[in-house]
Amino acid sequence: MKKLTTILITILTLVTFQSQAYAATSEVTWTDYDKYRDIKSGDESRKHFRERTFKHFEKHFAKLAEQLPEGQVLKIDVTDVDLAGDTNAGGINRLRIVKEIYFPRMDFSYQLVNADGSVVKEDTVELKDMDFMSGSNLKYRNKSLGYEKKMLDDWFLKTFKDLVVEKK
Repeated sequence: MKKLTTILITILTLVTFQSQAYAATSEVTWTDYDKYRDIKSGDESRKHFRERTFKHFEKHFAKLAEQLPEGQVLKIDVTDVDLAGDTNAGGINRLRIVKEIYFPRMDFSYQLVNADGSVVKEDTVELKDMDFMSGSNLKYRNKSLGYEKKMLDDWFLKTFKDLVVEKK
């Protein structure tokens, strides 16, 4: 029984590390975030909201980068963020109101770099999704920053469609 448990743990460990070995990584830099158009919270402290929002975006960029070939690094330098909706006073509370006129935007530059340091692809991007409320298929319907994540997914698939690696 002890030998079987050891073998199972070994196999699970190998499978776990194998799936991670075939993925690119990402690095995200937040440049001049005090000047971003809209990274305002509702009732939450501005610093805590910003840090939580940045963490969500960093995890999402890492998830996207996992679709790229092993050894590559997707470097993102975010220069502006304007979240879907707008933060308005609602009585004694500040609320984020999402309407079609407050569409999500994000400006950044990126580099996709090979393990040897050579640049595969790079560009400066000004993303916006003016049609963000029209789609009925929102993958992130009940997730934080769903509109922004969908916008980033669309950009990623369009930009890196020829580089995406199918995982086994």
